[in-house]
Amino acid sequence: MRIARFSHQDSIRFGIVDDTDLVVLSGDPMFAGYDTTGERVPISDAVLLAPVIPRSKIVCVGRNYRDHAAELGNDVPAAPLLFFKPNTSVIGPGDTIVLPPQSSRVDFEGELAAVIGRIAKNVPADKALEYVFGYTIANDVTARDLQQTDGQWARAKGFDTFCPLGPAIETDFDVDGDAVITTRVNGEVRQQGPISDMIFSLADVIAYASAAFTLLPGDVILTGTPAGVGPFAAGDTVEVEITGLGTLRNPARAA
Repeated sequence: MRIARFSHQDSIRFGIVDDTDLVVLSGDPMFAGYDTTGERVPISDAVLLAPVIPRSKIVCVGRNYRDHAAELGNDVPAAPLLFFKPNTSVIGPGDTIVLPPQSSRVDFEGELAAVIGRIAKNVPADKALEYVFGYTIANDVTARDLQQTDGQWARAKGFDTFCPLGPAIETDFDVDGDAVITTRVNGEVRQQGPISDMIFSLADVIAYASAAFTLLPGDVILTGTPAGVGPFAAGDTVEVEITGLGTLRNPARAA
């Protein structure tokens, strides 16, 4: 099932994607279930929004693909390398990534994102995927020069607009399958790799993270990016596509 969060007639609602329509839900399905109102809204008449705004946090995994670690001159971590992005960094499909004046190099990082569906604390890996509500696409936008000079990643990863999410949440997705992440800039493929190349599986990441801090419904986990990351500029359009999840597309402009 594919769930979208959308704006229509000055109201923000949730709907089940059914071909070219949205079957309107009575509330947030993560908390209210899948009861429908009987209304259908053509997707062409709606504005798709970020499918979730994390109520608490975005948990990210750094260097979770060997080739990506190597391309930046880093060793492969011995355990998941976790960091946070603030929920104020989230934007939706079609929204504009704003390039901050503090940075002279901003990179794209296409990633698979998982949305936590219920409270998770000290979750074992073999049960971890039971806590996932669904999956979507993310772009872990990064001010690469600031990441290198700051020595920690909060500012470089956390600017407003630096976490595009969307276009929808897919509840039926094989995270252990053969889906491929492809990132394009202005239609040109820059990044491509299978999610099966992750060093630490999503289940392992959830177990590792939940042993340290509680994951709450609506929290988002970004699972890392394959090799091929690189810069983009004002006027560019970045597209991240994941097999079975669709395409997340965002233009960029200078601040």
